[in-house]
Amino acid sequence: QVQLVESGGGLVQAGGSLRLSCAASGRTFSSYAMGWFRQAPGKEREFVAAISRGGGSTNYAESVKGRFTISRDNAKNTVYLLLNGLKPEDTALYYCAATTGPYYSRGDYSYAYWGQGTQVTVSS
Repeated sequence: QVQLVESGGGLVQAGGSLRLSCAASGRTFSSYAMGWFRQAPGKEREFVAAISRGGGSTNYAESVKGRFTISRDNAKNTVYLLLNGLKPEDTALYYCAATTGPYYSRGDYSYAYWGQGTQVTVSS
């Protein structure tokens, strides 16, 4: 089992950047593929990005490809999401999640463990 705590959200102007962090408890962090999801008000939760256990492979939603970068540091039990070129439509509650399944799965049903979320708000 793993507990996840996100941080780094905030209010930023369009075009700005943020770095989200997700700290995991436990000694088995490297056994999980990690993902980021987001949910805007009135919308369903959607996949943003995922990274393999060793960090060598990544997967992105088309809407964020080229702007967001997922990375992880297994020594620090932390996964990151760098958000560049932010747009108002990126405004959402961002969640990190852990899965024992493959990193390329984009369904939230694949992820067993979730953080509480961190709010990202982008003003125009």
